[in-house]
Amino acid sequence: MIIALPNKGRLREPAVELLKSAGIKVEADTRRLVASTNREDISVLFVRAKDIPEYVYKNAAQVGITGLDMVEETGVDVEVLLRLGFGRAKIVVAIPQNSEISSIHDLSGRSIATEFRKIAERFLENHGIDAEIVEVSGACEIAPAMGIADAIIDLTSTGETLRLNNLRVIHEILETEAVLIANRSYVDDFNVQALKTAIESVLNARGMVYLMMNVPEEMLEDVKSVAPGLKGPTVMKVESNGMVAVHVVIHESELFEVVQKLKKAGARDILVIPVQRLIF
Repeated sequence: MIIALPNKGRLREPAVELLKSAGIKVEADTRRLVASTNREDISVLFVRAKDIPEYVYKNAAQVGITGLDMVEETGVDVEVLLRLGFGRAKIVVAIPQNSEISSIHDLSGRSIATEFRKIAERFLENHGIDAEIVEVSGACEIAPAMGIADAIIDLTSTGETLRLNNLRVIHEILETEAVLIANRSYVDDFNVQALKTAIESVLNARGMVYLMMNVPEEMLEDVKSVAPGLKGPTVMKVESNGMVAVHVVIHESELFEVVQKLKKAGARDILVIPVQRLIF
C-alpha cells in the first residue's frame, strides 16, 4: 500500500507524526520522493498537498493525507475516511476594510482573486453571482491593494494575515482540516481499513488517560459516581479483604478535580497512565 503525504507545508510534520503514533514510522530522509516505512507492505509518496487527491484518484497511491480544501478544489471522486483534527482553517471571502461592498451579492460585476478557482466558481454559481475570477498562485491577500481585484477568496487560519493587509471577512465558504482519503476501489481493502482503524484509535486516545486504583468495596458506588468512565469502570476483586481494583478511562481535562474526589471517596494507590490508542 502507498500512502501519499504532503512533501512540505503545515500538514507534513503532523501527518508524519500521526502515522508514527499509528505504528507506521517513515524513513527519515526527507529528500526522497518515495520513502520506506517500518512495514514492508507500506511505503510513502511525498508530493504536493494539492496533488494528493489526484494521485489517490488515479491509484498512484491508495490512500493519502491532505487538506479537505484540496479535495474540494480538485473535485475528484475519492472517499474521505477520517477528519484528522489538525490543519484547521477556513476558505473565506474577504474585502478591503474601506470597501463599499457590504455582502457577497455586491460582488456581481466585480473581480475576485483566488488560488481556489473551482471552489470560487461553485460558490459564485450557487449564489447567482456574476463576477470575474482572477487566478493567482500566491500572496492572494495583496491583490486588492495592488488593484488586481476587488475581493479575494482565500484560506485563513487565525485571520492575522488578513488583518495585516487591511482585509475583513464577509463570508465563510468552507471549514477545512487535514483528512485521510482513499481511492474508492480500495475503501474496503484490509490494509486501508487497518490504517483507518489505527489512525482513528490514535485520534480517540488524544486527551484521554487511564486510571487504575484500589477501592474499599463499600465505597465502590461513590467512586463510580465520581469517575463513570466512557462506558462504566472495570471492577475486579483483589486479594486484599474488602478491596476491589477499579480501572477507568477519563478525559485528561477532568483529571485535576477527579483525582481529589476519588481520594475523598476512598480510592487509594491511584495510577495514571497515558492512553496511546482507543478503539471503540
